[in-house]
Amino acid sequence: MKEDYYVILAGGVGAAKLIEGLAHVIKPELLKIIINTGDDIELFGLKICPDLDIITYTLANLVDKEKGWGFIDESFNCLTILKKYYDSGWFNIGDKDLATHIYRTDLFKQGFSKAEITKLICHNLGVKSHLIPMTNESVETYIYTPSKSMHFEEYFIKHQCKPKVLKIEFRGIEKATPVNNVLNYIKKAKKIIICPSNPIVSIGTILQVKGIKEALSNVKDRVFGISPIIEGATVKGPADKLMNCIGLEISCLGVANFYKEFLGNFIIDIKDCFFKPKVEELGINTYCFDTLMVDLRKKIELAQYVINL
Repeated sequence: MKEDYYVILAGGVGAAKLIEGLAHVIKPELLKIIINTGDDIELFGLKICPDLDIITYTLANLVDKEKGWGFIDESFNCLTILKKYYDSGWFNIGDKDLATHIYRTDLFKQGFSKAEITKLICHNLGVKSHLIPMTNESVETYIYTPSKSMHFEEYFIKHQCKPKVLKIEFRGIEKATPVNNVLNYIKKAKKIIICPSNPIVSIGTILQVKGIKEALSNVKDRVFGISPIIEGATVKGPADKLMNCIGLEISCLGVANFYKEFLGNFIIDIKDCFFKPKVEELGINTYCFDTLMVDLRKKIELAQYVINL
């Protein structure tokens, strides 16, 4: 008999923590992980997919857990020289990481799709879970600030999320369609788990891919989300600034409002449990748990909790 599988909607570092926990409590082969590709960028002539790589390296047990991205025991010799030629040396590409980007770019030139390339990279690195880019089409997130518009990665890394955000644009999103079978995976999954990722530029980008939000709405009772906001602040990244930009309250309640169309179940942090009645007024089953994943034990505990609900 075929085993039940789980669909995961994921961004980068925050999602990787939960996914690492999930891979310890259920078979990794049962995870179908739809990953944000709105952060994808081309630099040095190379195709770079930050969130895809973070999840891949995490499941391959190769990630630098201190940083949350890139390879463990990485060196940056190539980047040191690249900085002499380019002004985009702010993007940290390690020597091992560079191999992935070279391989991906080579396969793109040979005509492979992003989904096919992701499958090959996972196979070569021994990843058993099914990693799926949110779309094969090119989508890039741009942040508009008082001084200029810039790619999200430049805003995030070079400018450390400091400039005020005036507008967020997902360039190419109108042409984005889901990868084959994704809508069917959502329809038939035992559970759909929305990781504690940035709701605007990680999960929000996936939601704008044609048909995804509607597919989730159709199985609302099986959709489980985890709030990335604890006590009115993000654990990592600029979710607070981006939520503020589109007029959302910076709290787990603000996230619930953003997801309410398709979210049936929501796990908020125990420190925010006073929000439970207000979230439940939105028609969302709400649970309180310690969601701060500071070590592997906490990752596994949260993953087990979500699976058991």
